[in-house]
Amino acid sequence: DRVLLTGVINISVPVRSVCVCLCFHVTGARVVVSARTYADFTPQATFDIKKCDLHKLEEGPPLQAVLTREEGLQYYRTMQTIRRMELKADQLYKQKIIRGFCHLYDGQEACAVGIETGINLSDHLITAYRAHGYTLTRGGTVREIMAELTGRRGGIAKGKGGSMHMYTKHFYGGNGIVGAQVPLGAGVALACKYLGNNEICVCLYGDGAANQGQIFETYNMASLWKLPCIFICENNKYGMGTSVERAAASTDYYKRGDFIPGLRLDGMDVLCVREATKFAAEHCRSGKGPILMELQTYRYHGHSMSDPGVSYRTREEIQEVRSKSDPISMLKDRMLSNNMASVEELKEIDVEVRKEIEDAAQFATTDPEPPLDDLCNHIFYNDPPMEVRGTNPWTKLKSVS
Repeated sequence: DRVLLTGVINISVPVRSVCVCLCFHVTGARVVVSARTYADFTPQATFDIKKCDLHKLEEGPPLQAVLTREEGLQYYRTMQTIRRMELKADQLYKQKIIRGFCHLYDGQEACAVGIETGINLSDHLITAYRAHGYTLTRGGTVREIMAELTGRRGGIAKGKGGSMHMYTKHFYGGNGIVGAQVPLGAGVALACKYLGNNEICVCLYGDGAANQGQIFETYNMASLWKLPCIFICENNKYGMGTSVERAAASTDYYKRGDFIPGLRLDGMDVLCVREATKFAAEHCRSGKGPILMELQTYRYHGHSMSDPGVSYRTREEIQEVRSKSDPISMLKDRMLSNNMASVEELKEIDVEVRKEIEDAAQFATTDPEPPLDDLCNHIFYNDPPMEVRGTNPWTKLKSVS
């Protein structure tokens, strides 16, 4: 009998590679081999980026950014992961599998990825409640994040934090009180200065929190003590359902530090964010004190899952941003137009990301919820077990560090 074997071999080498697809057919003793060869990929390219608006700075970040092929592929994968993860969270919320507060980050991916690539993993970061993207870039996994959203034991905060309260090493949340993370971030920066470890703290807040009094108090102390803190305002144009023009007498958030230097930049361009963050980090590490950044960005979803997001802005406005300024599309176009990747390669990443998200969602819906015995654990760090009063004086629970 005749034996028919068919198969495909994909051979790829990361840099300056020739991708070869070999298709072979074996019928008896006959072998037919056909080869398709792609041109060499460009190992790196230099791109023009928009000039930053400056406040109390003589010079700003460079106007060009170098991107290697490996960096581009990694940025693309991470931003796609955040995007797909948030879309899956939207789906699970509408199915009532995720409950409570849920603030999605799709549209703002270039901020999280650009900031992370401009600092070190040993540096520190704290943000508000739109925190899923930062939890991922700081070292959390999709599986842990999705399980936390559904309140399961395998979640990154063991199912007890939910959407707004996720943590990893050197990442301090996820904070639910508007603006409250800013003085906490300055405290982390004070610890960095006290320890003399050349580390910095990135402290994020939104345009909706920018009028909080505690932020201005923090600016003053950070400036007096020259704390190594980057204050970053993610200006996504709307604080809940209120546009920045209706909420702030001055929308130049990068100047709000007054005596603190500031810069305003395109928060939809991952390279622009990366270069500005590197510039700001060097400013802090050199002992010059704090610096303020305003990232002009946009969220595609409403403020939270309870907000449809179209009562105070039009669908046409959202679609225009998607079509002209989408951070993932911008990076994809740059890489394809400079022969740094192939369409097939990026599609393969998309498929892998979708599978990772689906696997994580499956885990997040089947992993058990934490038992009641875990309710009071981890109140204190590294303390002996202690009793905690329940909802009445005669109910006692145990807390283990």
